[in-house]
Amino acid sequence: MNRLHNKVSIITGGAQGIGKSAVKRFVEEGSTVVIWDVNEEKAQATITEFKNISETIEFQKVDVTKLESVSEAAKYIYEKFNKIDVLVNNAGITRDASFLKMTSEQWQQVIDVNLTGVFNCTKAVAPFMVEKLYGKIINTSSVVGLYGNFGQTNYVATKSGIIGMTKVWARELGRKGINVNAVAPGFIATEMVSTVPEKVLDMLKERTPLGRLGNPEDIANAYLFLASDEANFINGAVLSVDGGLVL
Repeated sequence: MNRLHNKVSIITGGAQGIGKSAVKRFVEEGSTVVIWDVNEEKAQATITEFKNISETIEFQKVDVTKLESVSEAAKYIYEKFNKIDVLVNNAGITRDASFLKMTSEQWQQVIDVNLTGVFNCTKAVAPFMVEKLYGKIINTSSVVGLYGNFGQTNYVATKSGIIGMTKVWARELGRKGINVNAVAPGFIATEMVSTVPEKVLDMLKERTPLGRLGNPEDIANAYLFLASDEANFINGAVLSVDGGLVL
């Protein structure tokens, strides 16, 4: 307990799925958490649900694709708490289609949220971390960013790009006291995979040595570890949390 005592953490996409589980784990470990999300209704429901655990959860309606929106939100947090310790770039969307059928709109929507959104959030938050010579930035990639996946040209491009950005930022920001790492989840039982046919999910379970899909808590625990002081000498790493799917 208290692995994040007195820390101020931003979790993008924290209203549901993996982000929601991360909010729960972070407040359990003593962090003040600010949820950045576009879905106000689900964010408020999350805050209400976890009220018995902690009252140190806030919500800001933030569109990560808009740098101005993100910058204003980051400035508000810094002025209120005088620091931002952790940024979890968790928000992401899918718009799947095979390459020959993928529209330019599907491509751009995913690029805007999953890649530009990570750039925008880090661009807005990193200067405040530099000022304090301390920070943990955790970017959400994916197993498909490492190995590709049919029908996900746009999603794979963003998740591969996040790995590249993570390594660049780890080099550039490391000397300023900031650790930058990525988590590459496998297939996790969230709303995002709810549209995947049962036969495909069964096949994925069979291919996974642990014999199951991941739970959101599995990824939240990885975020927590990288945000904690236990990971102070980890920088530029990509932590695969996939049950051994790609062995």
